[in-house]
Amino acid sequence: MLVPTPLGNIGDMTLRARAALAAADRVLCEDTRVTARLLAALGIAGRALSPLHEHNEDARIPEVLALLRAGRRVALVSDAGMPLLSDPGFRLVRAAIAAGLPVGALPGPNAALLALVLSGLPPLPFLLLGFPPPKQAARRAAFARLRAAERAGLTATLIWYEAPHRAAATLADLAAVFGDRPAALARELSKRFEEVRRGPLPDLAAAAAADPPRGEVTLLIGPAPPEAADATTLDDALRTALAVHSLKQAVALVTAATGAPRREVYARALALQAAS
Repeated sequence: MLVPTPLGNIGDMTLRARAALAAADRVLCEDTRVTARLLAALGIAGRALSPLHEHNEDARIPEVLALLRAGRRVALVSDAGMPLLSDPGFRLVRAAIAAGLPVGALPGPNAALLALVLSGLPPLPFLLLGFPPPKQAARRAAFARLRAAERAGLTATLIWYEAPHRAAATLADLAAVFGDRPAALARELSKRFEEVRRGPLPDLAAAAAADPPRGEVTLLIGPAPPEAADATTLDDALRTALAVHSLKQAVALVTAATGAPRREVYARALALQAAS
């Protein structure tokens, strides 16, 4: 059973989640010390705790599958929030499913979703990208790939988790790649010092450099605005689409992908067909 745990406020622990932990024969957790404190606060004693993290997950899988086959109740938690989302457990879940063993999950806290609804940015669609690379060169390359995907038609609010000591540098890289986009920085969600900073990316980057955030951080930027395609980009897209689609279908696809006016796309498509 995948059991979400509070982001910081123990009052967010659901009755079902508490019951699942109380009934578990084994609780798998990122850090046994963190989970032991949670169980103590919930008044749950005597649960067997086993660490499951990035470095030992593969080695744990046979043992956990054996427990499940023997009818034991196994709960998987992360230190905070929903398991698997930027936390360990995916490989174990995939192995259990492949083995035909039942896998269940409970609803509960998630920092990305909470930050999204507090951000003031469009809530749908969104894309959760986990943690960006810690090194600047790799981070900027990852952001550049996303920017290229946006130019190809991706439209979504983008969400990352980030360590507080890297937040300012990551925001500066986001501003360098994505420009003056609306954005938000959420920190310490559900806790005493919860804060959501909203504004253009360059402003948030400057504010984070001057006043570094503390605690767990979630970064969000709004969807890319429609971009006018230049003539070369438009013609290339049309040639590709016309090679496999009818004129009507090609015009519809390229209009949606580039954001160019349909009348302009249609005129260019006719010209390209006439020239071929």
